[in-house]
Amino acid sequence: MCYSLGIDVGSSSVKVSLLDIESGKCVASSTNPSSEMPIKAVSPGWAEQSPQMWWEYICKGVAAIGRDRMADVKCIGITYQMHGLVVADESGKCLRDSIIWCDSRAVGIGAEAAGRLGREFCLGSLLNSPGNFTASKMSWVKENEPEIFAKASRFFLPGDYVAYRLSGQISTTETGLSEQILWNFHEGRLAGEVLDCYGIPHGMVPETVPAIGIQAYTDKETENLLGIREGTPISYRAGDQPNNAFSLNVLNPGEIAATAGTSGVVYGVTDKPEADGQSRVNTFLHVNSTAQSPRYGVLLCINGTGIMNAWVKRNFASTLDYDAMNCLAASVPPGSCGVTAVPFGNGAERVLENTYPGAQILGLDLNRHSLAHVLRAVQEGIACSFRYGIDIMSGLGLHPSVIRAGKANLFLSDVFAESLATLTGATIELYNTDGSLGAARGAALGAGYYRSREETFASLSVLKTVEPQGGAVEALREAYGKWKKIIDNQ
Repeated sequence: MCYSLGIDVGSSSVKVSLLDIESGKCVASSTNPSSEMPIKAVSPGWAEQSPQMWWEYICKGVAAIGRDRMADVKCIGITYQMHGLVVADESGKCLRDSIIWCDSRAVGIGAEAAGRLGREFCLGSLLNSPGNFTASKMSWVKENEPEIFAKASRFFLPGDYVAYRLSGQISTTETGLSEQILWNFHEGRLAGEVLDCYGIPHGMVPETVPAIGIQAYTDKETENLLGIREGTPISYRAGDQPNNAFSLNVLNPGEIAATAGTSGVVYGVTDKPEADGQSRVNTFLHVNSTAQSPRYGVLLCINGTGIMNAWVKRNFASTLDYDAMNCLAASVPPGSCGVTAVPFGNGAERVLENTYPGAQILGLDLNRHSLAHVLRAVQEGIACSFRYGIDIMSGLGLHPSVIRAGKANLFLSDVFAESLATLTGATIELYNTDGSLGAARGAALGAGYYRSREETFASLSVLKTVEPQGGAVEALREAYGKWKKIIDNQ
């Protein structure tokens, strides 16, 4: 047998999948833990996780798939939650928990740095404001935890940490540098200007390896622990949103991908290095970008999407599974009979210029409305947040007529998928893939087992197509108008 192993480290769970390279089919997968991974929030707006926890769940996932199968793994791909900060000493030991993507403590630091660096440089060379990204989080550590900063030798992303644990070698990618706001798009190099602004030594940034291609090889320790043979290539690494686009074969200008897990994302590919003047959506190097054929990913992120749906389940619908919740939501007509939900309750929102308005449920009539109305309003409110961001993306030339997504998470709900299609006017195509399988396919491509885009995605197929619902247009247009008025008046 000839397998590719895909590892997906999210903020809710860690999924490990085994792909049969010849058939392109998933042989086995394991998701851990069974409930959501904990996020430490010792102060408002903070969010941290232990890198060791990620590693332990990777090990559990591999064990669940079967140690005996690991000897046939020929390559490994990694995808991970973007923008997180891992800080290590000279020996590679983590010095603190990871400050993850939805942590908003560095918003002020990024805003101050944007002023010092200047608007022209930020938008022209970084294509983003430093904002709340990884470099700003490292600056927070420097300012607030000097004893940790003094011991630090390297800082890097969650996926870089996983590659290090597998190989013993610390590295990052150019796409990874761009998501840390450490890439100068104008000159095609490390953005040392940002490091200098923060007073961070350039040597703390690891060397770069290709996002698709041989990056490192597994070591003897990994063989002893997991059964993966020493010398197995790690040949793909990408943040969760570039990887989600890759997994859906979204690689060329004009193509659009979406995901709706803990956070919600619309990700469009372009060949033009352009920036939103207010940094409400962000531009990064796409996973297949090269100097000869540059590709840029324009990313709209809404922090409070699936997490709001999960919050409602946990607090008001704990006896229901998600299928039952979706059926209950579908029993209510479009527009939720006047109930409006605003899902911005999971940290600072870039689409709202790094403000943190909090989640809201409005318009409740205690004599008319039930849990079903709240469930539908939450899913419609999340779809409204997607529409709001897509309108911003249209200013950068992205006008989706088709949105591709994996048939997972909120896209399992007809209410959500139909609301999104109707609000945007786009057809939704749902595919038989996920992040871990995308990483496995990427690894097979990077290691040379697949020789072309066509071979890589030959087994990808559309499971379902969702068209805009003509009968719901008026009600959802009215609901979006109410929703947007709430946002505009924040």
